[in-house]
Order: sequence, then C-alpha cells, then structure tokens
Amino acid sequence: MPVVPQIQSILDAIAAAPKQPDGLSLEERRAAAHKGLESAILAFGEAAPGDVAKRDVAITVKIPDNGTIPARVYTPPTPAPRGGRPAHVYFHGGAWWLGTLDHFDAECANLAKLTDCVVISVDYRLAPEFAYPVPLEDAVAAWVWVQERAFSLGVNPDKVSIGGDSAGGNLAAAATLALRDRRIPMPVAQVLEVPALDLTLGQPSVKENGTGYLLTEEGMRQAVEFYIGKHGDATDPYASPLHAESLLGLPQALVMTCEYDPLRDEGEAYAKRLAEAGVPVEVKRWDGLTHGAGMYTALLEDARAFRQTIVDFLRGVHKI
Repeated sequence: MPVVPQIQSILDAIAAAPKQPDGLSLEERRAAAHKGLESAILAFGEAAPGDVAKRDVAITVKIPDNGTIPARVYTPPTPAPRGGRPAHVYFHGGAWWLGTLDHFDAECANLAKLTDCVVISVDYRLAPEFAYPVPLEDAVAAWVWVQERAFSLGVNPDKVSIGGDSAGGNLAAAATLALRDRRIPMPVAQVLEVPALDLTLGQPSVKENGTGYLLTEEGMRQAVEFYIGKHGDATDPYASPLHAESLLGLPQALVMTCEYDPLRDEGEAYAKRLAEAGVPVEVKRWDGLTHGAGMYTALLEDARAFRQTIVDFLRGVHKI
C-alpha cells in the first residue's frame, strides 16, 4: 500500500525544507537533529499521563571506566502485586548518536500506564564519543542493575523484559545475546521495534527504502560509522545480532517492522532466524508506515495500534 497520507505530508515537507549547511560540527548536527526530534514529538506524539510516577536514577557502569549513566524509572499508579511488578528495560532509538531520556519520556510513561509495568528507560552513552562496545556494555550493565535492585524498584526480578526501538532495538537484541553467552539471567521476553540488526546494510530494503522515507541509507551508513568506526567489523554478532552464529536459547520476542523502512528486512530476517531456532516469536509488518512512525500516536491510528501491539504482548508475557 502507499505511504499513509499523514506521513506523506511530512515527507513532502521534509523534501521541501532547506538542507543543512555543510561543515557543521558534530555538536551542531546533534543539536539540529534533536530540535527536529523534539518538534516531531510535540506535534505527533501523545502527552505523558499525569499519574505515572517518575524518578531519575544513576546506573553504575565499569566500561571503559567506572562511572554512572542516567536512567528514568516509571511506575504506574495501580497497587503493586505481592512479589513486585513486572518491568520492562527500554533503550531509545537515535542511530546510536542521538536521543535523550526526555525525548522518549512520554512514550515510556504511556507504556508504563498501559502495561502496568515499571519501565526503566536507559540513557546509554552515545557514539561516536562512546563507540561500540560502550553502548552495548551500558545496556548489559543496566540490565544487571535492575536485577540487583529489583526489590527497591518494586519489581519482580523473574518478570523483567527488555526492548527498544531502532538503535535501541539493536542494543536490546545484542544485550540479550550477551546475557545468554555470559550466563547471566536473561529477560523473559524481548521487544524489538524497527530494530537495526545488520550493520553490513546488505538487506534489500536498505536500497529499496533508502531515500525519501525519513531514515536514509546515507544516514544509516553515517550512524554505523559512528558506532563501530570506519574499519569496524559489521558482522560482529554483538554489533549485528543477525550475524550471530546461533539464536538458540533466547527469550520469546516481538519484532515490529514498517513497510517503508530501510531496516524492514533485517528485522524480519532476525524474526525468521529466531523461529528457526525454536524461539517463540511474533512478527508484525506495518504497511504504509515509515521508520519511527510508531511514535506518532497523536497523529495516526496505526501508531496507536503499533503501541497497543506491544502492550498486548507484554501484558500477555507477564499475565497481567
């Protein structure tokens, strides 16, 4: 089907807008991208519910040196069950070099309210200042931190899922692989929203949808260079989970893709490999949508349905 009309209007506006001047510094490019992201969230995303409690915390990390990273804990307003609530550890998108807790605040607050789960949004360090494997190790450290502090978070440590969108989906999938391989207790489920899982950028949809649909092939190549460097190994399974030798023993998964997304095929290829490895997996392609359109919950009924699919999956996993 064609791109849904509301998104086509956005694409047309972007195509008509002046291009960024050459020679901008990384800080200037990031600031401009964040300004655009903030405008899109305000215009197209639903506001955060007022009855979800929020608090900022610091997560201890050891790689490359001892320190902390920020995270935000969202607790729904309903009474907690005996033994603690289920929880979901979330990693935001942004091509590994963009995004803050505030940009995804409303999304996480709504997810906590609708799933009745504690949501922990992790502000992993960004490339290229902190390139691979630092963001991955931040993700693993965040998972361990939640497990170790489950009681104080009001969380049942046996009912914790993991997930993220785009680059955050990459980190969620890669962290789950690392947890399995390091014999650390794994999530009960993983939610991979339009995930980046093949840093070789060799999937057909990269060319098919690589221009004119918000996320571009050029932008992805820059993001991959920021994340793993010009000479990094794009087949390293902890950078490119699709290239893992085995997906045996991983937790059940929900994989969400969009028709007009350069990352569509790698998400669907990963879902196929999970199924072949005996991992229960749900895969859903959203026709007519572009990368990131699942966040447009104030604009699109399909975006609200996108979010509801995640809500239903997590409530089913946690038997809420």
